[in-house]
Amino acid sequence: MDLDRAREWRMTESRTAEARVVECRDLRKRYGDLEAVAGASFEVRAGEVFGLLGPNGAGKTTTIEILEGIRSLDAGTVRVLGLDPRRDARRVKSRIGVQLQTASLYPYLTVGELIDLFGRFFPRRLDARRLLGALGLEEKRDAQTRTLSGGQQQRLSVALALVNDPELVFLDEPTTGLDPAARRSLWEVVRGLRAEGRSVLLTTHYMEEAEALCDRLAIMDRGRILELGNVTELVNRRFRERAVHFTAIAGLDAASMRAFPGVDRVVLEGGEVHLYTSNVAATIGAVLAAAETLDATPEELGVRRATLEDVFLDLTGRALRD
Repeated sequence: MDLDRAREWRMTESRTAEARVVECRDLRKRYGDLEAVAGASFEVRAGEVFGLLGPNGAGKTTTIEILEGIRSLDAGTVRVLGLDPRRDARRVKSRIGVQLQTASLYPYLTVGELIDLFGRFFPRRLDARRLLGALGLEEKRDAQTRTLSGGQQQRLSVALALVNDPELVFLDEPTTGLDPAARRSLWEVVRGLRAEGRSVLLTTHYMEEAEALCDRLAIMDRGRILELGNVTELVNRRFRERAVHFTAIAGLDAASMRAFPGVDRVVLEGGEVHLYTSNVAATIGAVLAAAETLDATPEELGVRRATLEDVFLDLTGRALRD
């Protein structure tokens, strides 16, 4: 019986290991006095979109570059598709796709020529026409890359990351600088990758993007992973209440608001007040009464459920946009 249990355990461990396309344990990277990554640990499962969410300077790009084999680590262990991305660089690079945060495209090559060029770097490659069609670039096949819009250049960067038919795709802030329409167009591309069974690891500093795309995500700040899970898990771990929010009122301090009925916590941020409450009606009544006493009106008064922004604010004491 003990032997059977041991065999079953080994089989379970084997299946679990196969299901992890990225494993990162206690990852550390320092640049002089700056510890860019300070003990980050997470894993990415096969077939999921996993997000690293955090502000600029959080350590997201350094982390993803180490996983891609572009940068060396100082301490910790990383595995990509079961391999060491530095020691097994050739094997890893043939199985992953990489879209960098900033890409320099050959300006006088056409889109088709660039796809063909990158395809020659790999033993396996996707059909160029199919790839360009999937990314909405088929009509731009004969256009020089310098003539493309920002959104089209980002889609081309993703196309180049997919040319070798990768199992795992790294997207480093893929929608930065895009207008809302172009951003949502690229979201559909990411959803398409997941639908094809590919795994995606993306970095972003957009809350909306993380909520829209990620099956699971890690909140990262100052080189550390602060929380990890899906959106519902992250919110429910810290908030069971709703948030009553309004513009700060002179003379109404945090200590006074903590005494309002139903209020569990008070957050003051950027001239705004957020009262997390289990009794919305009683809390709003107290806000209105206090404002009337001060001969003031609570501007932008509203109620909402807790969000990822609330989680980040609670974890760091500042908004992601700061």
